Amino acid sequence: MNKNTLKTSLRTLIVLLTLALVAQGVAAEDPVTDDSSATDGMTGDVGVGLALGLAAIGAGFSQAAIGSAAVGMLAEDGSKFGVALIFTALPESIVILGALPLFLGGN
Repeated sequence: MNKNTLKTSLRTLIVLLTLALVAQGVAAEDPVTDDSSATDGMTGDVGVGLALGLAAIGAGFSQAAIGSAAVGMLAEDGSKFGVALIFTALPESIVILGALPLFLGGN
């Protein structure tokens, strides 16, 4: 992976992480109790969807790079399977954190 690709990947990851954090803040917002508009209660649902979707996209981008590096590492030294497995499974914690607003929504 060359430096330009790495810089672009890191910038994309930072933007997606920022959007996921903003979406989680929207999802954690208290629901509006005023019944004047039917769309007021949907902002939390949109925030939950954005948080989970962007977290999944970010994890997919990171697993693409990590997975290919792990396969290359295993091709050179098969004794490092445990390390490769941990690094490959690590980005899934991002999806778990992105799914938290689903369970904390309370609607």
